[in-house]
Amino acid sequence: MTNSFFDGFDQRRITTSGAEINVRVGGAGPPVLLLHGFPQTHAMWHEVAPRLATDHTVVVADLRGYGDSSTPPAGDDHAGYSFRAMARDQYEVMRQLGHPFFAVVGHDRGARTAHRLALDHAEAVTKLAVLDIAPTRHVFSHTDKLMASTYYHWFFLIQPYDLPERLIGNDAKYFLHSALGSFGGALDAYDPRALAEYERCFDNAETRHAMIEDYRAAASIDLEHDEADADRRLSQPTLVLWGETGAVGRMYEPLEVWRDYADDVRGRAIADAGHFLVEQQPADVLAEIEAFL
Repeated sequence: MTNSFFDGFDQRRITTSGAEINVRVGGAGPPVLLLHGFPQTHAMWHEVAPRLATDHTVVVADLRGYGDSSTPPAGDDHAGYSFRAMARDQYEVMRQLGHPFFAVVGHDRGARTAHRLALDHAEAVTKLAVLDIAPTRHVFSHTDKLMASTYYHWFFLIQPYDLPERLIGNDAKYFLHSALGSFGGALDAYDPRALAEYERCFDNAETRHAMIEDYRAAASIDLEHDEADADRRLSQPTLVLWGETGAVGRMYEPLEVWRDYADDVRGRAIADAGHFLVEQQPADVLAEIEAFL
């Protein structure tokens, strides 16, 4: 990926116990980890990360199976792409970078990884921000027609190998553009360089398979982990943001939902934004994150 998005950031490849994670590191100050979602890469933070780096050490990472991170085997139970496995990667990344304590901000799948990170490594995560999601367990336990029709891809991508892989592979670019457009409006909402980066990575069949395994894990082993932790609550201050015109605010009362999972919750809808609020309204999102941190 071109470094034009992240001037002053170093690019590194960090080996964890289960994967090799592509990261960029920049700035100085209290550490914060930024995690992207589907079907994107760390490039989605291109407007936020450099500005945040004026006051923080910013680590921007590709999740395992996404972007330029490695694509380890999923295993028969899909555990290789559980949020627990992806969270462990990021915990080990931050430890190797010399940050035993850090804040984490995640969007979409990155927010689900961040949620698990804050549970499994609570001693390390100082603050948590989750962007445009409800907890995975809540989503599956409150599925209705609106959710199933809006988040149709959740139920398509969990189908057994290799049905989604084969169908998406027939025209991967079309599927990518459809996903970005369905939740984010017109494609011209994205910086052309970021869109090109998403296209480059999604063109890789191994990466697509890994991303699909993420969804299979969410509907199986992740729910087992969530059920086992049903009585555990997040102790960290938790910021919840969602796009005002997106689906999350239509389907749920986000702050009320998250108060069932966390002790200290605050946040709001971001005006004139849908699911991909970081790229649609970066200044507003940045202001909320900075105030929270």
